[in-house]
Amino acid sequence: MIKLEDRIKAWATVGNILKNLSVKEQSFVFSRAQAENAWFTESSVAEAMQGVVRYLSEEKLRTWTQGLPEVNRNPLKVGVVMAGNIPLVGFHDMLTVLISGHKLLAKLSSKDTFLIRYVAGLLQEIEPRFSDYIHFAERLNDAQAMIATGSDNTARYFEYYFAKVPHIIRRNRSSCAILSGKETTEALQALGRDIFLYFGLGCRNVSKLYVPEDYNFSPLLDALSPYEKVLHHHKYNNNYDYNKSIYLVNSEPHYDTGFLLLRKSEALVSPISVLYYEAYDSPAALDAMIIVQREKIQCIVSQDGAYPGSYPLGKAQEPELWDYADGVDTLEFVTQL
Repeated sequence: MIKLEDRIKAWATVGNILKNLSVKEQSFVFSRAQAENAWFTESSVAEAMQGVVRYLSEEKLRTWTQGLPEVNRNPLKVGVVMAGNIPLVGFHDMLTVLISGHKLLAKLSSKDTFLIRYVAGLLQEIEPRFSDYIHFAERLNDAQAMIATGSDNTARYFEYYFAKVPHIIRRNRSSCAILSGKETTEALQALGRDIFLYFGLGCRNVSKLYVPEDYNFSPLLDALSPYEKVLHHHKYNNNYDYNKSIYLVNSEPHYDTGFLLLRKSEALVSPISVLYYEAYDSPAALDAMIIVQREKIQCIVSQDGAYPGSYPLGKAQEPELWDYADGVDTLEFVTQL
């Protein structure tokens, strides 16, 4: 068994290693990740790794794990079905299981196998005892508890298949921004990060705007212009061209920045290269709209985090260790097994 103190120190050391990778090692990691998944560009992988480094601050790890027993005397095999939409998206679940003293039995997404294995390899080099706690497998029949992330369709399968063991099943979610029309240029530029980071593929990416009636889109569209470089990625460009052609053929009203399409819709989740928007005429109406979509919203952003429970614009992709996906405390879940 590995004591909590040793687990914390090992993970903090992983964070320091990732923070100080040589240029040669970074190049190796970036190229291997992109060879596996064309969406995993150098900047996307670097951003994801910076997020992991933020998680692995020794101070944050200690704060997060306060109250955990020093030794887990009954380590269970916790199965984790990982997604692969953005780099290292399954990392938090891996960290949660292992920091709690349980054993990880992970099914990796075919779109993100290298990065997770790379980080796990660093951990095992630092603390070889973790080799008995980390297992990658295609089938999770031996799992004694489950954490699974997938689409709404696969979630139904997971609910059926893992019904007999304790489980957390995550479904499709996306994020939204609430604008007042009084945002500064700097705030709107920061919102661009929430929209375009990882090309909009993450559940914390903003795919929907809630704006006041008669909202003037011009300042927003001008502020987003620095993000036009997303068009240089062929997959994003293909999505943009496809969605633009659909709107033109169907004569659907929309805004077109040349790299992003904005269309009015009550839906929350927009296609890649498209941002939906919906107008509200009062704070009460806005609250009602949010309530309708609450089960599908991962996070909300607004200027300075003014809307209750929201993050500041530009901060959607910077969660803390204790900002759990779907609002379900996974550390509490695994420690109570």
